[in-house]
Amino acid sequence: MSFFNFFGLGNSDKGKVSEYLQNEAVVIDVRTPAEFADGHVEGSVNIPLGIIANKIETIKKYNKQIITCCRSGARSGTAANILNNNGIDTINGGPWQNVAQAV
Repeated sequence: MSFFNFFGLGNSDKGKVSEYLQNEAVVIDVRTPAEFADGHVEGSVNIPLGIIANKIETIKKYNKQIITCCRSGARSGTAANILNNNGIDTINGGPWQNVAQAV
């Protein structure tokens, strides 16, 4: 297993970002509020990784596909796994700048 696949950054997720955005997916940035304030995907929601498990019901209420992002793709990969394990259709968008380019 490669480093990128371990963190959920395989080609399948990268290729799906545009598809999910076309379906009006919600982008969740899992970085800290300070990191988020330094720059983020327009229209994204900031839910730090440390509290994302506590926000499952809120995220389910979006009733949309989810794209997670962060600085490098590691935290967003972990968040995507948490959300997918709770029945939420989620992909790891990787670094927030990559998702921003697809918006």
